[in-house]
Amino acid sequence: MALIASTLQALLAPRRLVPIVLVSVPLVVAQHRYSPARDPGAVVVGLAMCLVFALIAPWLWRVTAPRGWLGLAVYGLVGVAVVAGLGLVLPAAFGVGRTFLTEDASLLVALALFLVGGWGLGRDIDLEASLDRERARAEALAREAERAQLLALRSHLDPHFLFNTLNAIAEWCRTDGEIAERAVLRLSAMLRTILDGVRLPAWPLRRELDLCRDLFALHAVRDPGRFDCAVDGDPGDILVPPLLLLPLAENAIKHGPSAGHRGPVRIHLSSGTSGVEIVIDNPGPYTGPRPGGEGLHMARRRLDLAYDGRAALVIGPADHGTRAVVTIPPGPAPTVVT
Repeated sequence: MALIASTLQALLAPRRLVPIVLVSVPLVVAQHRYSPARDPGAVVVGLAMCLVFALIAPWLWRVTAPRGWLGLAVYGLVGVAVVAGLGLVLPAAFGVGRTFLTEDASLLVALALFLVGGWGLGRDIDLEASLDRERARAEALAREAERAQLLALRSHLDPHFLFNTLNAIAEWCRTDGEIAERAVLRLSAMLRTILDGVRLPAWPLRRELDLCRDLFALHAVRDPGRFDCAVDGDPGDILVPPLLLLPLAENAIKHGPSAGHRGPVRIHLSSGTSGVEIVIDNPGPYTGPRPGGEGLHMARRRLDLAYDGRAALVIGPADHGTRAVVTIPPGPAPTVVT
């Protein structure tokens, strides 16, 4: 039943239905015009032949073709039986004499139309179904590959930063246990948030910004005199792919204060008709794309995947360093790989 339903649905598609009608109408007209005495029953026979051919032949091909030569033999024999039944038995049942389409030569043409038309339509339907399956499979594989990359990106945290922070905490354990304790708790909370983000399809932008604040605070714990970092603006209730801003915030730290450039690191949010704009400034000079850098490329891919190309990430020089601008379009929650 599923094969019958899928065949019928495919035949009703305009790109198949229109050619079928364009072939059938002239045949029925010719059947009426060139049959002896223009018997009205001839039109019924012509319509029945066209309808049965269009419905049965493609379905029959799809059923028998996968079975190899035996299936093709069955397809041919059933085709002969159907054409003979419609061309000889049906007219006799309706009391219709010989007609244009039931003459011997016409029946051979009808048999050829049945076999070739069924083969063409059935094969086209199968190829389209196969193409749809392969396209779905390719999309699924692409999403799986994207998921693997996103998981790696979501789990991304600069190991040098981690090692340096842990080393600093070890020093503080000997000199200032209270600061060391606060740093351990903040680092633990941050890592727990990152792990939670791997499991979530989307989360509030507010939570994303809290993670960036934790990142800034950890750097400030390690070297409080060097890092002037802040996040401002109202994120509202917008949802974003988890850990979208983390690599951008980390880059701002890495290529700004951590590289010896004095100045503030700021994340500023603003809302408008085009959506939410997130601006990340750092004091480091813009030197263009860095060879081998994957973080920004992945961030752009994540935005493209989540928002169907409607979001944007632009990075370039600013008055006092480098500026990254993420534009999140208005609308429903993003479509993200889970």
